[in-house]
Amino acid sequence: MAGLAVRILGSGDAFGSGGRLQTCIMVEAPATRFLIDCGASSLIAIKRAGVDPNSIDAVMITHLHGDHFGGLPFLVLDAQLVSRRTRPLIVAGPPGLVERVIQAMEVFFPGSSSVSRKFALELVELQPGQRREVGFAGVTPYEVVHPCGAPAFALRVDCAGKTICYSGDTEWTESLVTAAAGVDLFIAEAYFFEKAVKYHLDYKTLRGQLGRIRPKRVILTHMSRDMLDHVDEVDCEHAEDGKLVTL
Repeated sequence: MAGLAVRILGSGDAFGSGGRLQTCIMVEAPATRFLIDCGASSLIAIKRAGVDPNSIDAVMITHLHGDHFGGLPFLVLDAQLVSRRTRPLIVAGPPGLVERVIQAMEVFFPGSSSVSRKFALELVELQPGQRREVGFAGVTPYEVVHPCGAPAFALRVDCAGKTICYSGDTEWTESLVTAAAGVDLFIAEAYFFEKAVKYHLDYKTLRGQLGRIRPKRVILTHMSRDMLDHVDEVDCEHAEDGKLVTL
């Protein structure tokens, strides 16, 4: 396989609008397979797609809300008890990731954060504007506007000669121009159609900025019921659970 294959395993918001699974984007390249975000329903999405969880090298997290990172305890427990993982798993995300993952595991499965495993779980805290190698991909986080008890990021990821950006959840902020400038694929939140609200992005605002960003391809995701009701009125691609994109 040349280039990248991007499979949107989960395209929904926190509330399952439209019956969609929560955010989980899988990226496949010749040498690697990784996730961008791992919402609470992600293990279901992974197995529904027929993907071996052991084949996932890394998970990159935009921000620490449950519909974006809440699937990690289930992925880790599956690796330990069901899939019998032996290869290392890297999880990279914002400052505060280590503490929040441990807290989530202890709330869901007391004692699970400190058990002995047959695989190494590496938790990596990214810093705004600093590119870091995560497995076979490079990721640069850009801080956006979405309070979650820790910094929230848009992630610009380069791998196998292609570059993608996922906005994460955010209201419009100028950092998105830099994060997504000229990328091969910009996966962008479009929570509402034209209603501007704090901490989330609406389609009309995003559409008005695309001329500055100039991505080669745009896919809208994380849509509320309002946005889903207007999806036939937009001139950008929109996500569906299971949508496959090749770059």
